[in-house]
Amino acid sequence: MTGAEDAATPGRRYPAIPAGGLTEALEAIGTAAYVVDEEGSVLAVNAHAEQLLVRPAEEFLGRDAHDLLHRDAHGHHLPRSRCDMRQAFHAGRTAQADGDYFECGDGSLLPVSWMITPYVVDGREAGTLVLVHAQRPPETARRLETPADPLPELERLALLAETTTRLTSTLDAEETLRRLLALVVPRLADWAVVDLITERDEVWRAAVVHGENDTLVHHEDLQGPMPPVPEDSPMPLSRALRGVASTLAGPQTYQQEPDSGIAVEQHRLFEATGIRSAAIAPIRSTRAVLGALTLGRTKDPVDFTTADLPLLEDIARRAGLALDNARLYQRQRKVAETMQNHLLPQMPRVPGLQMTARYLPAPDASQVGGDWYDAFSLSDGATALAVGDVVGHDLEAAAGMAQLRNMLRAYAWAHQEPPSRIVARLDEAVMHITDVTMATTIFARVEERDDGHWELSWTNAGHPPPLLISHDGLARFLTDGHGILLGTGVRTPRTEATTPLPPGSTLLLYTDGLIEAPGQTLDEGLERLRRHAAALAHRPLASFTDQVLRRVRDVTNDDDVALLAVRAPSEHDPDSWSDTRREPASVPRATWATDDRDRQRP
Repeated sequence: MTGAEDAATPGRRYPAIPAGGLTEALEAIGTAAYVVDEEGSVLAVNAHAEQLLVRPAEEFLGRDAHDLLHRDAHGHHLPRSRCDMRQAFHAGRTAQADGDYFECGDGSLLPVSWMITPYVVDGREAGTLVLVHAQRPPETARRLETPADPLPELERLALLAETTTRLTSTLDAEETLRRLLALVVPRLADWAVVDLITERDEVWRAAVVHGENDTLVHHEDLQGPMPPVPEDSPMPLSRALRGVASTLAGPQTYQQEPDSGIAVEQHRLFEATGIRSAAIAPIRSTRAVLGALTLGRTKDPVDFTTADLPLLEDIARRAGLALDNARLYQRQRKVAETMQNHLLPQMPRVPGLQMTARYLPAPDASQVGGDWYDAFSLSDGATALAVGDVVGHDLEAAAGMAQLRNMLRAYAWAHQEPPSRIVARLDEAVMHITDVTMATTIFARVEERDDGHWELSWTNAGHPPPLLISHDGLARFLTDGHGILLGTGVRTPRTEATTPLPPGSTLLLYTDGLIEAPGQTLDEGLERLRRHAAALAHRPLASFTDQVLRRVRDVTNDDDVALLAVRAPSEHDPDSWSDTRREPASVPRATWATDDRDRQRP
């Protein structure tokens, strides 16, 4: 508030005007004027005030003048504690000021200057005379429904805090865009457009949405590939995509002869959407320009101004950091996914046996981890089976897993020794020639005996026990042959165990991600696995493995899972190894399925 105040002179006599002649007296004043009583209610108003404030006298008389007229710069009701006129009114002194706002009868917001002075009405009733002047012509007053001023500071800070919280809580680029659009429409604009620069420096219009009945409507016909960014175009979107500056734009901006393909597309956008005022800001990360954010208004009668640009830039900057993090994460995930695909082994063809495997990566890690499985033929004709878990859920864990698996393969092929001795050799080497800190594993040999039946020999280094399910649905855990995990440095003798594989039985090797669940013990997880596996005993092996994974793994578990299932031939079908060539049943999203020689990712 600016202006000067003149204290009333003690003992000064103010003019006394009869109430009946009050209106006539006000009409003699050459500017808008009204008189209020001791409580601030309007007693009389002249025609100049009616015209200036677009209100008939009936709307003034008897109404509290402060409640009726006084507003802040954003069109909100002005608290009495912040009203300088009200304070001077209560003090009974003469005062004047400018820079205040009155609400007109047509809904517009009028900047005014004013002067007040005490009045005596009819020689008895004290009152106050208010003179009002417009600081700019009424026809340029702004509509109250959509004030053009920037958001109040508290709302601005709240919006930026919400933007930061919502955009940084996801590492999915598409979800980041959805959240960004929901933040700005319809709060700041009717329309929002996001143009992104791809890793190959191509421009893609990723989103064109507008708010309709509290929902976001996507216009896919306006989305898609865009022409390249011109190097020296002065047009707003081209400048934003080069990271130059934030700019205002409107339909007239793109009415001139287009200087680039992007200008043509912008002209099409403005025509199709009806946007009449737009603000465009670069979406930047700390490393590069990622795109541009355009906000547009059609229903809102107030145009964007330069005062709106700082807020838009702050939002776009936060969106840029979130999108950059999401892209880096997705890039790492793609590398990890490719690496995992190459690390997953192919199942060997073993006459008489069916084998299948599944791998489900940790959902919130880099799509790769330390869980692994393996199956390969040995030099003496037996088949080796292995499953293990290296501590961690990242590329380091995957690299350690690859080292461990390859060393195990080498030792098993070169030394025709029992499983316990092979794992003992592996344990001796882990601490010296690998980056693995700790790991668990089961290593087993499966071979056909002279009588035509199959036999399993295994050793367990700190891993959950294998599960053997008979064709009749009897399921038991193979708890023998158990020893400490790898990498502890403790040298204790390792044991092994041997058991026959009955005809039609299924052997299941798995990692702890299958049986762990928040709030439950491992024993409860093992029992859940036993019951479901027993119930699925008659399922084809691929279906058996898929259903075990679906039914047993807790949906809230964020660990990766590896499964390796082997089924012995039934007495009626000794050559059932050919079943391994069947395509596996559908598997959960992001699961790698291996069945015989075919590896698929659905």
